[in-house]
Amino acid sequence: MGFFMDGLDAEAYDRVYKDRQLVRRIIGYFRPGLKLMLIVALLVVAGSLLDAAFPILIARSIDTLVSSRAFQIALMLVGFILISGLLSWTFNLFRQWFTARSVGDVVLQLRRDAFNAVMSRDMSFFDEFDSGKIVSRVTSDTENFATVVTLTLNLLSQLLLFFLIAGVLFFRNWHLALLALSVMPAIVIVAMAFRRLARTSTQRSQRSLARVNSNVQEIISGITVAKNFRQEQNMYDEFKQVNKQSYRVNLRSGYLYNGIFPVLVALANIGSTIVVYFGGQNVLDHSISAGDWFLFVQSIGLLWLPLTSIASFWSQFQLGLAASERVFALLDAEPRVRQIDKQPVPELNGRIEFKNLYFSYDDRQTVLADFNLTIQAGETVALVGHTGAGKSSLGKLVARFYEFQGGQLLIDGRDIRTFDLHEYHCHLGVVPQVPFLFSGTVADNIRYARQEASDEEVADVAQRIGGGDWLEALPDGLQTSVGEEGKALSMGQRQLVALARVLLQNPSIIILDEATASVDPLTETQIQEGLNILLKDRTAIIIAHRLSTIRYADRIIVLSHGRTVEEGSHDTLMTQGGHYAQLYNTYFRHQSPDYRPGEGFVPVSSHVSEEM
Repeated sequence: MGFFMDGLDAEAYDRVYKDRQLVRRIIGYFRPGLKLMLIVALLVVAGSLLDAAFPILIARSIDTLVSSRAFQIALMLVGFILISGLLSWTFNLFRQWFTARSVGDVVLQLRRDAFNAVMSRDMSFFDEFDSGKIVSRVTSDTENFATVVTLTLNLLSQLLLFFLIAGVLFFRNWHLALLALSVMPAIVIVAMAFRRLARTSTQRSQRSLARVNSNVQEIISGITVAKNFRQEQNMYDEFKQVNKQSYRVNLRSGYLYNGIFPVLVALANIGSTIVVYFGGQNVLDHSISAGDWFLFVQSIGLLWLPLTSIASFWSQFQLGLAASERVFALLDAEPRVRQIDKQPVPELNGRIEFKNLYFSYDDRQTVLADFNLTIQAGETVALVGHTGAGKSSLGKLVARFYEFQGGQLLIDGRDIRTFDLHEYHCHLGVVPQVPFLFSGTVADNIRYARQEASDEEVADVAQRIGGGDWLEALPDGLQTSVGEEGKALSMGQRQLVALARVLLQNPSIIILDEATASVDPLTETQIQEGLNILLKDRTAIIIAHRLSTIRYADRIIVLSHGRTVEEGSHDTLMTQGGHYAQLYNTYFRHQSPDYRPGEGFVPVSSHVSEEM
């Protein structure tokens, strides 16, 4: 890992949305709760009317006291002021309450949509983009999205109050009102100029946070390797660098946001000074009453608050817009794996045909070119070859994790792109090289393939793998907790759980990337016995690393640079003395398998290099 770039560039699937597009989509999420939002809107209007009435009532109280000293009328006005203040507080309380409920519902749905979008992305998406940054969009960005709505409602309330107060001031004295609003163009210009800077600054701040999340997740995931190689200090130094970068980005944003507010306050104070001076002159000249002058002085702050809020809260507003932009980009990311139809998938025989297939991961380096191969139903095919030969790519294409760019891939004579993908995966079993187990028990992880499976079915499958002897080594049997990522179990035990999981699924096609980790002879025997059961009467594509599997597969396919260079049985290929014989002499000669027809695979004493 290194720092060749600042890491704050947009992801390849990011898009630039106009504010109008973002607002339209945000409003779309509020349509299901339209009634609640109408209540909020009514409360906003009511609260604004009461807030506008507050300085008017005070002004009238002053005029009443100055002119007639009618204390009864003054007391009535004071009573109205108290009632209006209480009602305004009550309306605002309910507005905040209903707003929080409405925004919470929207964030809940948006987070569901974001997570569903992540689940629907194909494997190439997760290979290309950091998982930590994806997580940040589903969690942090959806939460920040709520800021947009809350601030928008507050701003709408303040703008409504602005127009109400401005109307009253123009009605009372339009000359003084024009003087009071003379600085408004300058405030608007400064606020709009800040708007452009805020979006860019906020986007970089969000990306820096996502990079911190990604770095922390990567470090924690690889902590075992770090400790094995004593790299804790290097990991810490790398985190410090990423964290410091985020600090610098946020610091620049803080300078920008905190610097704009004093400028706006200074402009607003100029407007207030104009009102105080010229209004005071008008009172002395008896052009306006003392109450009206107080109304202007009291209201001028209410006039400037919405305008200054547009800029002073623009950082949070832009944070929400940038967050919604990042979430919508995730929702709108174009899938690379595209089905042309959703035909139902019947029980499969498992015949697989690659016809003139062309495949590339990044459109720059070809992995498979004009590739042809037919795997008969029920046949076990072992793929061997050096790293980069295309072995794993074939398995990923059959699993429909990646999209091929040319040719055909047929399953039982039908184009794989016409299947209902969910149904197709129900007929497909994939055993990765490093089995992944979820937190829970051994039984939970076996049942993961079929959630509706009964305890008896799970126990039966577990007993069939290795005769069930491996369960005796587990402290609580099938109810043994596997720990995070299965770390409470040995690698061999994880492999046995993975085999049982696929066996419970009972698929027609198996894709097996054999593990290369060394296991003890007993576990090796149990794994091989489990493979015998799993592969029986099923089509199997095995990315093979063990000679016992390679030697006695129905057919061995030798790949080199995305092409089939040899195929046949072990004995036939050894007799030819070609590419396979060279691989065998390099990597397998030191192994001593023992296989007897009818007895299945017997363990080997060591494992094969990953080069196979």
